[in-house]
Amino acid sequence: MPKVLISDKLSPRAEKIFRDRGIDVDVKTGLDKEELIKIIGDYDGLAVRSATKATAEVIDAATNLKVIGRAGIGVDNIDIPAASAKGIVVMNTPFGNSITTAEHAIAMMFAIARKIPQANETTHQGKWLKSAYMGVELTGKTLGIIGCGNIGSIVANRAQGLKMKVMAFDPFLTPERAVEIGVSKVELDELFAKADFISLHTPLTDKTRHIIDGDALGKMKKGVYIINCARGGLIVESALKLALESGHVAGAALDVFEKEPATENDLFGMENLVATPHLGASTEEAQENVALQVAEQMAEYLLTGAVTNALNMPSVTAEEGPILKPYIELVEKLGLFGGQIAETGINEIRIEYEGAVAELNTKPLTAAAIVGVLKPSLQEINMVSAPTLAKDRGIVVSETKRTQQGVYESYVRITLVTQRQERSVAGTIFSDGKSRLIQVKGINVEAEFGDHILYVENDDKPGFIGKLGTLMGDQDINIATFNLGRSAAGGQAVALVEVDGDIDSAFLAQVRALPQVVVAKALKF
Repeated sequence: MPKVLISDKLSPRAEKIFRDRGIDVDVKTGLDKEELIKIIGDYDGLAVRSATKATAEVIDAATNLKVIGRAGIGVDNIDIPAASAKGIVVMNTPFGNSITTAEHAIAMMFAIARKIPQANETTHQGKWLKSAYMGVELTGKTLGIIGCGNIGSIVANRAQGLKMKVMAFDPFLTPERAVEIGVSKVELDELFAKADFISLHTPLTDKTRHIIDGDALGKMKKGVYIINCARGGLIVESALKLALESGHVAGAALDVFEKEPATENDLFGMENLVATPHLGASTEEAQENVALQVAEQMAEYLLTGAVTNALNMPSVTAEEGPILKPYIELVEKLGLFGGQIAETGINEIRIEYEGAVAELNTKPLTAAAIVGVLKPSLQEINMVSAPTLAKDRGIVVSETKRTQQGVYESYVRITLVTQRQERSVAGTIFSDGKSRLIQVKGINVEAEFGDHILYVENDDKPGFIGKLGTLMGDQDINIATFNLGRSAAGGQAVALVEVDGDIDSAFLAQVRALPQVVVAKALKF
């Protein structure tokens, strides 16, 4: 029975979801790092919010951990590279608090436009400073959204309801999607130059860190308002302070800061700054939603292998699983075949999907192919860690998809580019649901993947098969299947001989000594 640790405060209904699915669960909140390291090895899953820090040290101690689930969007508290290297899936719940965060951004925009917090404070003090808090309308103003994904698009929709004009900068926003949600897709400098209000909704990456710096602020309209309910590291706070002091930026509303908890900050106390303590996701509805979602996702993965909202592995729905399963087995075996016959270091892995398989979700298939290719040299590898391990080794991975070209309804070919050569293998799924090898090095040859296969490259000359058969008989090696292929009469040939047990190095040496043999290898599946 899988076992899950809930280490941050979640809705009690999350615990119930685990138990109802037959998963053992412990709730232990407020653990320090040493306490977490001491017990984490007992668990298959870890459910967290933002308090628990799943550092590399914690992950190293997590000997049985298979999945970390973050109830929320941000995963700054999880060392994803360390988890990926260890084959641990990291999931979040990107949609559970989207509306809540978007609403907070709109609320912050109203707050700075109408100076609501400042007016509230002085009114409570008994001061009636009506003329001191002249605001601006939102109607007719231009809102520039940086990052127009799920939350950004909701903000755009709400702003349009306020009769604002909306423009967006997002490298991943397609022109078609921009039209669909009613925003103008622009470059960043144009957004800076034209926006009356700028709202940030992008993740924090190397490319987006400090996207709002002194230069960016200088390109903005005088009197611009800035809202950040995304990540603190997007803004250079010292530059923003200068812009607020000079009046170039009329007001800023920040829910996030470079260092959190932000108990001290140079921006605090500024009259034209509205600050909240990372409340973007802080509604009862959002916290309930993300808790239930993370429990459902983790339970589904632990029980069925379905992957949803993973940050380091392609998602596979429960419906896709049975369809993809035979193809995952096929591509991993093709990769394992290629990885075992490659003679030098691998520089590139090319994967071609043709026919019906090209219409499927191929990302998990590509991950499985990498697993197969690298498994001969890296025994501890899975579909989570494979892409990271390939990247760390400088291996370029590419996919190509096309419609059916030949007789096979589905066809997959993996080509390994090494320092000195290229080696390709191709396969398909037959009607019996079993994987078949159908081509090696461009030579057609049909074979099942047995547990033990003698692979031979040889010159196509008379007498070879008899000599090989005699040698195997002399060594008391039983042949299960014998499959042959050749490029042309008298040209290159391959032999795939399935045997009943391990093939030892002494026998391989004898095979390699046969006059026609170029390559002989013992393959295991």
